[in-house]
Amino acid sequence: MTYNFKQVKILIVEESQPITDITRSILKSFEITTVHVAANSDRAFEIFNEENHDIILMDWMVAPLNGIELTEKIRKDKHSPNPFVPIILMTGFSDRKRVTRARDAGITEFLAKPFTAHDLYRRIDQIISKPRPFVKAPDFFGPDRRRKIITEGLIPRRREEDME
Repeated sequence: MTYNFKQVKILIVEESQPITDITRSILKSFEITTVHVAANSDRAFEIFNEENHDIILMDWMVAPLNGIELTEKIRKDKHSPNPFVPIILMTGFSDRKRVTRARDAGITEFLAKPFTAHDLYRRIDQIISKPRPFVKAPDFFGPDRRRKIITEGLIPRRREEDME
């Protein structure tokens, strides 16, 4: 599906200028023209508060807060203009442990570096075409971590109310 991205505002949080330039170029090819850049997490939160972006593309390795800590701040800080903003984590660290940690912090999508324009487009498409509801629990706030649709009858019944 093709989208009209002319009104979309994106924030790139990335310390590496070459990665920022490549990402900005890819976004421009999608006709996304409003792109803000922050090279550190403090500036990123300031810009996000000023602009209230539609999507955030964030590297794991930023400072002083890393991408996971910044995500948690965006999701939980009372000054955050939009704790529901979709966040795509771009990182070269894609082992299962890190993917799970990112998911548990409230990341919307995970994008392993190096990535292609097609890879980034697929993540944006996923956010638009299959948005996940947000879950608020005592130790978590973010997009529902479950992606699989489980059909009724396939789930083993273990709760007391299921046995009645």
